[in-house]
Amino acid sequence: MNTIFIGIAGGTGSGKTTLTRHLKNHFGNDVTVIGHDSYYKRQVGKTYEERSHVNYDHPNAFDTDLLIQHLCALREGRSIQCPVYSFVDHNRTDETVEVFPTKVIIVEGILIFQNPTLRDLFDIKIFVETDADERILRRALRDVEERGRTLQSVVAQYLTTVKPMHERYVEPSRKYADIVVLEGGHNLVALDMMIQRIQHHIDEN
Repeated sequence: MNTIFIGIAGGTGSGKTTLTRHLKNHFGNDVTVIGHDSYYKRQVGKTYEERSHVNYDHPNAFDTDLLIQHLCALREGRSIQCPVYSFVDHNRTDETVEVFPTKVIIVEGILIFQNPTLRDLFDIKIFVETDADERILRRALRDVEERGRTLQSVVAQYLTTVKPMHERYVEPSRKYADIVVLEGGHNLVALDMMIQRIQHHIDEN
């Protein structure tokens, strides 16, 4: 199988997931989605309080080497055991999900263009760009409603790690993108162009 790898990067709350969801819903089983977030390192021996203060927006928080190994395996036609991460517990669980090769594999994450080896695996690199005020509001709503965080903790995390790491690592990785999409999945013109490109690959393979 000739698999095409698409990387979708961008800041927290930029609309990466919305864009990815649109593509997955459109193409169904021809597309597999892998989140870089699934590859957060296991926090061995740390209390919940200690885990909650880890800088999860720094490249060192991710087991990117494992993700690279898994993508290489998928390219070779082998299935992988993708980790399962709990945002409630701030830790990787003991569970895994078997992921099989498909014609299109989308990898989503804030820092996937920061690592050169990972970056070079993508055939198409997309960076989603959205106004910073809108991104923090989206993140606050998500973390409070879906991950059980307090608004105070979300604001503190944003100011101490999210914003500085975005400026240091995420925003500079924008230059590696083949396509910059404004407003993520709400940009219907960009979405239509991506759908056409992916459909072309699927039809040829």
